[in-house]
Amino acid sequence: MKITREDALRVAELAHLDLTEAEIEMFSRQLDSILTYVEKLNEVDTTNVEPMAQVAPPAASGQAAAGTPLRQDKPTPCDVVSDVLAGAPDASPPYFRVPRVIER
Repeated sequence: MKITREDALRVAELAHLDLTEAEIEMFSRQLDSILTYVEKLNEVDTTNVEPMAQVAPPAASGQAAAGTPLRQDKPTPCDVVSDVLAGAPDASPPYFRVPRVIER
């Protein structure tokens, strides 16, 4: 797939990036290279490959697999609101206001 200059400019616009002409050319080449590689991956026969939910190896008898440090998924209290708001320039619990940095 050939990435055009307009494609690169559209991606930059969506990411709120102001690019120089050199950056537009560089990112066009990089995006084209990435999509060319993805096209190669799409050619691989995966008909006998099971879908994966995780990249970690499956756990053995309810335990995390060796070398895969997984923890139990238990909710824990997280009462840090007052600490976070203490560093805010204009705090009004439970929010804090900062100057606008994006004008779009």
